Parts: sequence; structure tokens; C-alpha cells
Amino acid sequence: MKFFKLFFNFYINASVHVALAVYALVRLTEQYFELDYQAHFNCFIFFGTITGYNFVKYAGVAKLHHRSLTEGLKVIQIFSFFCFLAAVYFGAQISLNSLIYSAPFMLLTLLYAVPFLSGFHKNLRQVSYLKIIVVAIVWAGFTVLIPIIEAGREVSLRVILLCIQRFLIVVVLILPFDIRDVQYDAISLQTIPKKIGVQRTKRLGLGILIFALLLEYAINANDVFKNVFMIFFFTTLVFLMRSKMKQSKFYSSFWVESLPIIWWLLLLGFYNL
Repeated sequence: MKFFKLFFNFYINASVHVALAVYALVRLTEQYFELDYQAHFNCFIFFGTITGYNFVKYAGVAKLHHRSLTEGLKVIQIFSFFCFLAAVYFGAQISLNSLIYSAPFMLLTLLYAVPFLSGFHKNLRQVSYLKIIVVAIVWAGFTVLIPIIEAGREVSLRVILLCIQRFLIVVVLILPFDIRDVQYDAISLQTIPKKIGVQRTKRLGLGILIFALLLEYAINANDVFKNVFMIFFFTTLVFLMRSKMKQSKFYSSFWVESLPIIWWLLLLGFYNL
């Protein structure tokens, strides 16, 4: 039992779970556009997500406490280093065009963690309202736009609509995290729940989800895709509405981040019936 607990904590804290969520969204894009499975690209996204998220989460901590890092954090650092090497290896196998288009999203990820504003004391994460927008843009870019480019497809109106929908979905998935962090965030960090309150944030999330649902009907003519999205819609809505400042430890970091994985698995199941 102790080993399982240690493994699960590592799985969450080392960003493996969030990487699986991003991987699931890439696979959804492949299914939506009937793309061939792109093994090197998918591995690049998976390992790149682990590298990027761990850099964002732990870069500041490692800098301040590099001499007294806990064993757990040291293991995560070593794990992240090997994931970085894997991301570089698989990145070398994908097209130059994909890497060029990936560069702005990589830069946003870097600037999300590295201070470069206000005399190099502030990063994008600390700019009011920008945090949620940057994360949603990066996720939409890497899970919709770049897979289309890697597959050699043109960026059609349907691709643009899916990018917009994916952006909106990621915004909604971030809201439970922001609701949880209201009591911990600095006063200067004006997240949506801190600015308009928890209940209004939930109503805003509902409105965004409804718009994402309408986009699904514009994107897809296939009833299977629309029916599965409807299940995802209501499941996400339940988790959003049940979000509160005092959440269980893994409510957001496991259950909410599982929603893209559940969406993908449901589509796999229904599509193969």
C-alpha cells in the first residue's frame, strides 16, 4: 500500500498524468481528422509535456533550495532530465515544419516560468488573467494545430474551429484549479475566481462549455463524436460545479485532469463498437 501511494504521488507530481491528458487530446485530434498514428510526434508531445510542466513547477524551487532538495524532488529532476532527452530524440524525428510552428508555443512555456518582466522579477504566470490564456493557447496549439501540420494537412476552417474549442475546453479545465488556489494565490495575482468570485466563475465556465458544445456541432457531422462529446460536456460540468476552495487532495490534479483521457477512451470505445 505504501509503495502504491509513493508511486501515485510520483505519477501526479512528476506530471505524468497531465502528459497523458495532453496525449489523449492529440489522439482525439487524430481521430477527428482521421490522421494516421504519428508515433514519433506523439512521444515528442508526451515527453515534452512532462519536461515543460516540471520545469514550470519546480524551476523556482530548485533555484532557491538546490542544496536541500528533498529526495522526491531530486528523483523528479532526474526523471525530467531523461524525459527531456527523450523529447529531444523524438523531436529530431518529426518534420522541421512542425518544429518551426512549435517554437512560439515552446517560447510561451519558457516565459511562463522565467521572469522577464518588471526588471526580470515577473513572468507570464504572475500577470493577471494571462496565466489561464497562455496555458490554453499552448495546449490548443500542441494538441490541434501542430498534429495537423505534422500530418501535412492544411489548416482549414474546421481545424481553426477545433483550435478554438480546445482553447475553451482547457480554460474550463483550469477553473477548478484556480478555484482551489484562491486561498493560496498572492493578492496581486488576479485569477478569474479571485476577481469575480467562485459562483460567477462556475457560471462563466458553464457559458464557455455551452459555446464549446455548439462548436462541436459545427466541427462534426458524425453522431458518435457528438454523443461522446455530450457525455464529456456533462461530466466536465459536474466537476466544475462541484469545485470548491477546500478540495480533496487529488480532485483537480487527478480527477479533473483525467477528463480528456476519459473523453478519448469513450470515443475509442464507442467508435469501435
